Amino acid sequence: MVFSSNVFLFLFLPLFLGLYYLSPARYRNLLLLTASYIFYAWWRIDFLGLFAAVTVFNYWIGLRIGAAGVRSKTGQHWLIFGVVVDLCVLGYFKYANFGVDSLNAIIASFGLEPFVVTHILLPIGISFYVFESISYIIDVYRGDTPATRNLIDFAAFVAIFPHLIAGPVLRFRDLVDQFNHRTHTLDKFAEGCTRFMQGFIKKVFIADSLAPIADHCFALSDPTTGDAWLGALAYTAQLYFDFSGYSDMAIGLGLMMGFRFMENFNQPYISQSITEFWRRWHISLSTWLRDYLYISLGGNRGSTFQTYRNLVLTMLLGGLWHGANWTFIIWGAWHGTWLAIERALRIDAAPKSIRPLRWIFAFLLVMVGWVIFRAENLDVAWRMYAAMFSFGDWTLSELNRAQLTSLQIATLLLAYVVIAVFGIRQFHAQPLTGAPKAKASEQTDGAPGIVPAANGTRSLAPSAAIDLPLLATRVALLLLFAASVLKLSAQSFSPFLYFQF
Repeated sequence: MVFSSNVFLFLFLPLFLGLYYLSPARYRNLLLLTASYIFYAWWRIDFLGLFAAVTVFNYWIGLRIGAAGVRSKTGQHWLIFGVVVDLCVLGYFKYANFGVDSLNAIIASFGLEPFVVTHILLPIGISFYVFESISYIIDVYRGDTPATRNLIDFAAFVAIFPHLIAGPVLRFRDLVDQFNHRTHTLDKFAEGCTRFMQGFIKKVFIADSLAPIADHCFALSDPTTGDAWLGALAYTAQLYFDFSGYSDMAIGLGLMMGFRFMENFNQPYISQSITEFWRRWHISLSTWLRDYLYISLGGNRGSTFQTYRNLVLTMLLGGLWHGANWTFIIWGAWHGTWLAIERALRIDAAPKSIRPLRWIFAFLLVMVGWVIFRAENLDVAWRMYAAMFSFGDWTLSELNRAQLTSLQIATLLLAYVVIAVFGIRQFHAQPLTGAPKAKASEQTDGAPGIVPAANGTRSLAPSAAIDLPLLATRVALLLLFAASVLKLSAQSFSPFLYFQF
């Protein structure tokens, strides 16, 4: 089940919200857990057992660490055991096929018989719920949150359906108080509905309209320079509106239930460096990488070389987290290398003014990275790069012209107008002046590429309020949402891009 589907909009969500607000407060977390398991089982019920087993296992590990004591030797042993088991589960389901295929490629070069392994299906959302489970047991070990004895609350935290499939990556320490005490007001519910509709419009109206452009261009066997750049531009916009649209919808659903989740995007395409980009893009993941990977590797506490190594390795592993493919590993290395370069050059990651040349350069670096991120394999990536940088034929190929419509091209132009207008407007309204730092003892201020900006701002469509009378704004939003629902009913199924991770 996905948010952008009729069964969710007209059956699951109204039924859940009705039961939720009719239930006594003490039963709402249990109802949320039950609904979230139904939501997950709608995809495949057999993987629900794995999901529940990972949850119970980390709940038990948390209790063992809590009983051993904060940062104790015994607690450390339990932590290592828990992290290893979690990573083994993730590794088996997500990387076993990739590992066998890579090994077989090496074996084939020696003329030997390859291994034959049954294809392993990737459980949806496993990257997110495993990462959230790991963050919980690490936080218990560090003393950042006490080990909870309430299995229902912990299971509901891991399974809460608004963020279950594609984030944001939440942390128990940030939500534990809201599970115990959260407010339900008409204003918060209305804010949640508004945010959900904005995300829905971004996904259905913009991202889904751009998807055919990117698909056509990346599928061409001999793209022209024009085809390749068009595909790169289309995917760059599609991914942002698709993923930020999902995050908006997740945050909106949380507000409807009284939860306030962290922001996940802060106008990333106005960034003037890769360092700034990672303060604005997928904020929940960048903070996770900072707090649980970069710090664990040593952060900036060692030599200059070790700091650069930690930056590159963090992003390399972050790329691998996105998927079992060499394309993601290279994408992570690309970003990690630029983070290290910018740190060496002391690039300002919180500029006070827009410098067009720096912005263009940073945007090109991001877009070039998205090409290999989107490509099915290295051959497709190489084909696209060769076309992009041959600077040959800038016209579109005949096959591409036959596939594309004027409405799709108009939507692409509109997408970039929206990004530019709202991005520049928010830059002047609330510039990126700094990033929240972890405790001084953890020395995280040396990780500029993976420390996000303060995330208390709300991102509307895409991330700013519109200067129109409130009533007119709401009417326009409702009309666009209604049109999006009609478009959803008419188009074929289009899952969120981050479901594959």
